[in-house]
Amino acid sequence: MPRSRFAGSLITPKVDVCIDMGNPFLNHTVDAFLKIGTVAATKTVAEETYGIVTRGSVSSHNFEKSLKKMCKEGAYWGTVAGVYAGMEYGAERIRGTNDWNAMIGGALTGALISAACNNNRDKIVMDAITGGAVATASEFLNYLT
Repeated sequence: MPRSRFAGSLITPKVDVCIDMGNPFLNHTVDAFLKIGTVAATKTVAEETYGIVTRGSVSSHNFEKSLKKMCKEGAYWGTVAGVYAGMEYGAERIRGTNDWNAMIGGALTGALISAACNNNRDKIVMDAITGGAVATASEFLNYLT
């Protein structure tokens, strides 16, 4: 039975959280889900706070709506990131090399998320191309810094 362990450290300006699920695949997936889900939830908090301030009304209904949107966005983007991290890790393990795994993982993630949203075949192919392109561009940007 896998054990889970939580460890974290806070060193300005970097926050690093390590989740040990007993399996490297699960570790990558859960780590990506938590990190990107937190970013999406924080983005939603900022947007909703701005919206409430500009409207000038603070109510429990606005707070509840904001909380629901924050959870929905965090879960959605966390899931996308978790699927991508899992696909990229799986491609690396299957292929045994670390060259174009980001593109493969991005394309598979784009296709899978698009198919789960009941899109037609052309939209699935376009989302696969977009996912692969975005993931590849992200990898190239990592090499620049």
